[in-house]
Amino acid sequence: MMPDLGRYALEVSLAYLVSLGLIGVLVLWYWVRGRSVRRQLNEIESRRGENG
Repeated sequence: MMPDLGRYALEVSLAYLVSLGLIGVLVLWYWVRGRSVRRQLNEIESRRGENG
């Protein structure tokens, strides 16, 4: 079900691959950052619970 891209098939395919790769990197980066922030918030909340 691939459309006929003619002589630009390589360029268009590479553009799609690069775009998907960048989206994947962004998703991974946000996921790792979210875990880090969640861990920091849990530490802050646990300290606040002990003191407050």
